[in-house]
Amino acid sequence: MTNVIDMETVSWDNGSAHRSRMHLIAEEPLSIRIQGRPYSVIMRTPGDERAHAAGFCLGEGIVDRLSDFQSISRCDGEDANVIAVTLNDERRQRMEHITDRRGFVSQTSCGICGREVIDDVRRFADPLSDGSTLSIGNALAAMNHFNGLQELRKATKATHAAAIYDANLALLSSAEDVGRHNALDKAVGRLFLENRLPEAALVILSSRISYELVQKAVRARIPIVLAISRPTTLAVSLAKELNLTLACLSRDSDLYVFCGGQRLVA
Repeated sequence: MTNVIDMETVSWDNGSAHRSRMHLIAEEPLSIRIQGRPYSVIMRTPGDERAHAAGFCLGEGIVDRLSDFQSISRCDGEDANVIAVTLNDERRQRMEHITDRRGFVSQTSCGICGREVIDDVRRFADPLSDGSTLSIGNALAAMNHFNGLQELRKATKATHAAAIYDANLALLSSAEDVGRHNALDKAVGRLFLENRLPEAALVILSSRISYELVQKAVRARIPIVLAISRPTTLAVSLAKELNLTLACLSRDSDLYVFCGGQRLVA
């Protein structure tokens, strides 16, 4: 695992210090440039840069479909931690109000209330249709399988993961990263670049569910989000507005369902 770095540490045991080695996860900045201009710098685990940028752009509302990209490429040499995104002419003209400034809902600031965040997201994220259902037993089985996908976490105890499944619970895409948003962007971005995102029916997250993750799931049109940890109040409010199913593990290894329960059946 190239993103796992072996580093020296000092451990204390019964008052005595011992030198040892420990696996740590790599973290580096990724600069995403749109139309030649800096748009965002993201601290992330290196790898899957094109997928990461593609998923990020979809989640931000910069693109709606793969054809909106003219190109998406990683720079070489000293700019290896830079992804250059170019939009086609039609999309570029439509998105100038976004690309000329640094994001909107993804950059929180003082004075923004929950209602304003929800209204902002709804401007570029349409509510989901009800679609197919998932049995709670199968949902829990998928969550048990999810633990086996986190190889970087096993080695470092320092990463988040996202895994996307189809309606038959076949694994479509998974990713790990130091950032929970990054893991989801990478998993979504892989499918987006392969034109397979319409197959996605479920995403499982290792983290709590924040409103940004709800935004990314809805933009990817993934109707069910399951997580190890609970959602925030704003995440639930936004998910209700956009007809997204949110659930997490309960203390007795069952499910807490916060909204969209019509998709989860006994």
